[in-house]
Amino acid sequence: MTEHLVDPDVPRDLHAFIAGLPKAELHVHHVGSASPRIVSELAARHADSKVPTDPEALVDYFTFTDFAHFIDVYLSVVDLIRTPEDVRLLTYEVARDMARQQVRYAELTITPFSSTRRGIDEGAFMDAIEDARKAAEAEFGTVLRWCFDIPGEAGLESAEETARLATDDRLRPEGLVSFGLGGPEIGVARPQFKPYFDRAIAAGLHSVPHAGETTGPQTVWDALIDLRAERIGHGTSSAQDPKLLAHLAERRIPLEVCPTSNIATRAVRTLDEHPIKEFVRAGVPVTINSDDPPMFGTDLNNEYAVAARLLGLDERGLADLAKNGVEASFLDAPGKARIADEIDTYTAAWLAS
Repeated sequence: MTEHLVDPDVPRDLHAFIAGLPKAELHVHHVGSASPRIVSELAARHADSKVPTDPEALVDYFTFTDFAHFIDVYLSVVDLIRTPEDVRLLTYEVARDMARQQVRYAELTITPFSSTRRGIDEGAFMDAIEDARKAAEAEFGTVLRWCFDIPGEAGLESAEETARLATDDRLRPEGLVSFGLGGPEIGVARPQFKPYFDRAIAAGLHSVPHAGETTGPQTVWDALIDLRAERIGHGTSSAQDPKLLAHLAERRIPLEVCPTSNIATRAVRTLDEHPIKEFVRAGVPVTINSDDPPMFGTDLNNEYAVAARLLGLDERGLADLAKNGVEASFLDAPGKARIADEIDTYTAAWLAS
């Protein structure tokens, strides 16, 4: 799948700069980050799955006709995560892939309901992700934090379970910082999840729902008003509402933009039509993310290259974009300053060479 990972319209020296640029990633899914190697290994472990065991065959398997098809395929990969050992392997290997791209900090979206309803003990699940998190930080230097995410397609039962797991002091993992809502938006109204977000926010978690990916700007308003969103996952349709853009800009509410994902799921027709340019012109804080990178034939470095082309960015512009991600994160102030300084030092050395 690596044939999709280099944007040919971006100069090679800019690709090289991006490859070494320290970064933070704020919108990336746990299961959706499983590399073809890991997916095929898990599929071989669980022979009753329809997921191909051949990494090459996964290229075709991960070609989506629309968002609903993407959800079906995504859930088939979720079904490969059946034991705490599967959870630990996936989490650790995702961190390894991030470290290779110079990701210093990531908020990984995890959907615990998908695992606990398949019979994985909830305590063992928490232990597995925490063990992988600590090992990854010690071995790769990549700091992971968690966003626990309601799978919207599973209804209010999943919301109740996710809120319980996120707020029970006996279970809540040390790395948990935020509470989210994913899955399909059509037919899954945001306001119904207000009580669960209220509980999570009261427990000290940040609100980061998906909204406006495949529905209109009203879904973003609902996420802001009912779910008290501090960042918006995707927010693609925000460009259709000038008042919404002005609100996001004035309140400094970042959008977690995932360009290649939006094309792969048909949320946006072509990259040239992507609204990221309108977001930036309106003064909305924008962060660049990969969402479900192997499924979309991309990675975070490629998403930065895509952003460079769409926004006409040079090295300094890309460094500023990377600092946007750091600033919009829920990392503490010293941690933000450390990564921002590293970005500046790297950029200055590159430009001086």
